[in-house]
Amino acid sequence: MISIGVGPVSLSMGHLLLVLAFVVALIVGALAGRKEKLPVSGALADIFLAAMVGARIGFVIRYHEHYQGDWLGIIDIRDGGFDLVSGLVVALCFAGYLLWRRASIRRPLGSAVAAGLLTWGFTTGVIALIDDQTSGLPEVALTNLNEQPVSLDILPQGQPTVINLWATWCPPCIREMPVLEEAQSRYPGVNFVFANQGEHPETIRRFLSEQNLELQHVLSDRQGGFGRATGSQGLPTTLFYNAEGKLVDSHMGELSSASLARGLERFAPRHLESSQEVTTR
Repeated sequence: MISIGVGPVSLSMGHLLLVLAFVVALIVGALAGRKEKLPVSGALADIFLAAMVGARIGFVIRYHEHYQGDWLGIIDIRDGGFDLVSGLVVALCFAGYLLWRRASIRRPLGSAVAAGLLTWGFTTGVIALIDDQTSGLPEVALTNLNEQPVSLDILPQGQPTVINLWATWCPPCIREMPVLEEAQSRYPGVNFVFANQGEHPETIRRFLSEQNLELQHVLSDRQGGFGRATGSQGLPTTLFYNAEGKLVDSHMGELSSASLARGLERFAPRHLESSQEVTTR
């Protein structure tokens, strides 16, 4: 399960689990501090905000080369670029600081933080375990732009595959296309597949012409089979399959060069040799 639709809005499972953990922490904190009338919601909000900022800073530092010349991209969090370890370290350090400085709220705040972390850790582990059992490359009905049935068996075997679920009406999909177009030529050892969701091949062909995009393996998923098979409720969604056809990472939302690089790190280094390196051999 990659994302869940809530009305017209789609939330990635990772974001939803964070919200759930925060809500649990708020409830536990309110119950623990009720007798002493010690509210901890403000402190919890500060911890959550500090964790998000720390996670973003950690991500930018880790992939700093992708932000050179694009300083506004550092604050553009639409790419979902957050470093989990950095965020967790900042959250624990800041929570420890508040527990040290505010003795009066130590018990309710400590209980709330512990409940939130346990909720997030448990639910994340359960979801990961479930996904691990159903993470193979799905078999769905696809056609090429000539409306001929095709299978993913046409892809070079023994290579990892990146599958981008997109649509011509989706602004984030359009914004990320140049990043993926550049990546497909830079990494010849990786299969890049562009599975359009629900649109007619002629609409796709016209869009590619108008945007002057040269993409490989552009397919039409008229029935939205990929979205259903992978549990994706929003666009764009990018799926990362290793050379054995196992899903090793996913990204819901707009990709930047940095967030794409994070997904590609799940592949073996030999598959990520640039086209220039391959040519010089």
